[in-house]
Amino acid sequence: MDVQNPSAPPRAQSRVPRKNHPHRRPHAGIVHDNTRHTTRFTVIGNHLAQHTELSGLAIGLAVYIQSLPAGASADIKTLAARFPEGSARIAAALRELEAHGYLRRTRERVPGGRIVTRTVSCNQPGAPREAAAPTVRKAAPDKPPPRKLLPAVPRPAYPSPCLLQTATDLLAGLRRQDLRLLLSTADTEHLAPGVAAWLEREVTPTAVRHALTADLPPDDLRRPAALLAHRLAAHLPPPPPTRASAPALDVRHPLQTCDGCDRAFRSPAPGRCRGCRAPSPPSS
Repeated sequence: MDVQNPSAPPRAQSRVPRKNHPHRRPHAGIVHDNTRHTTRFTVIGNHLAQHTELSGLAIGLAVYIQSLPAGASADIKTLAARFPEGSARIAAALRELEAHGYLRRTRERVPGGRIVTRTVSCNQPGAPREAAAPTVRKAAPDKPPPRKLLPAVPRPAYPSPCLLQTATDLLAGLRRQDLRLLLSTADTEHLAPGVAAWLEREVTPTAVRHALTADLPPDDLRRPAALLAHRLAAHLPPPPPTRASAPALDVRHPLQTCDGCDRAFRSPAPGRCRGCRAPSPPSS
């Protein structure tokens, strides 16, 4: 047995033109014959076109000003030449638009000292303005980034010019061992005292070169000068041991004839022998 649905209409309802027909024709009033604009049109809000406090001249001037391109002149003299209304009526209409926020006029000084009136047209007064994108300052292209300082290197006790030149030549030749050890002039000047400190401790140039270039990382060296500075400071050898003085040699003097007893004795100069120089014992 079928159950009857009391909420279902007894028959299909027809569309009511007055309520839901999209193209209903009113019995009286305005009938719009619209064509869609594709070029040369300006969008105007109903808050302006149907404003209840603005005069018709003010609304018309606002529409005209909003249709002008940026930079066009919209002062009282130009508008009076464009429309049949006089300057007084146009000035009053512009004041209406200023009072309701559709127009802002400011006086600015331009280069050369001349003062002009800047007109700003607002198509929707009271709407929040879009925040300006933050200005990103780019670093000057000719200013290099700050250079990181190199680690400190040992200093020689007596930095002679010859010793520093030998150290500089040694550092300049490291690129022959490994192309990654190509050093700049500033890096070489920083490292040269460290190499001189090694040479001063009686380390041969070959041994210094081996200590700096042995067991280098297989990857690229981002800062080869920093690596060499670390090795010069961390692996600095101790000073050489102090050498003991050589024993005095036994010098043999020539033979001399004693002036007292004619005996022969060795002495650097003629004179008396040791026996003749000794005091004789007292007689009893």
